[in-house]
Amino acid sequence: MSAGSGTYAPKPGAAPLPRMIAAQAALETRMLLRNGEQLLLTVVIPTLLLVLFSAVDIVDTGEGEAVDFLAPGILALAVLSTAFTGQAIATGFERRYGVLKRLASSPLPRWGLMAAKTASVLVTEVLQIVLLTVIAFALGWSPHGNPFSVLLLLVLGTAAFSGLGLLMAGTLKAEATLAAANLVFILLLVGGGVIVPLDKFPDAARAVLGLLPIAALSDGLRDVLQHGAGVPWRELGILAVWAVAGLSAAAKLFRWE
Repeated sequence: MSAGSGTYAPKPGAAPLPRMIAAQAALETRMLLRNGEQLLLTVVIPTLLLVLFSAVDIVDTGEGEAVDFLAPGILALAVLSTAFTGQAIATGFERRYGVLKRLASSPLPRWGLMAAKTASVLVTEVLQIVLLTVIAFALGWSPHGNPFSVLLLLVLGTAAFSGLGLLMAGTLKAEATLAAANLVFILLLVGGGVIVPLDKFPDAARAVLGLLPIAALSDGLRDVLQHGAGVPWRELGILAVWAVAGLSAAAKLFRWE
């Protein structure tokens, strides 16, 4: 402290909000990448499914190469596994062990923590998408379409699943979150159009399944990357509704302890 000024150097107080969010996002990313179970869920399982179902004729995916149908769905699955399942489980146990309670006493606001976690998810997804794309190309994938449309779908899909994952983690007990998140992952893997085309389901079921965020994301990516379609407004609209609903509910109902 300066003898004459009566002020402190450096000036005490909270760091600027963007810096706090960036620091928390970097910490969240490091923790996620160091977790072996999370890497199994987010990297290994989607990779194995892509290779297995592309190499072996298990499910009738229609005309063309199987990898052209599967690759967009597996990209959607990667977003689901990271933004929803992995984040819900990790955040649920952080809440149980008191990590979030300590963060609640910091200057970082609740929505700032959600923004940091979502940013961490986006960084992880970039690594996933690069890896899965390289593998898909090696399997003979021939993507088409507008990269901007793909980016819009991935960002809105991430926001939707991130909001739903944080909502689950912030309202249920950790053990319930673990069970529910894994169950939802399996159900959406089977019934979300990721590997099994939605037209294999009865009409009534297909109408309902088509409104799920995983179906909107996988179908939207498939329309663009496999069929070269333009902007998939319907799928983007569905994802936007889920994103707004999930993030709003999480911001309102999330409990720190």
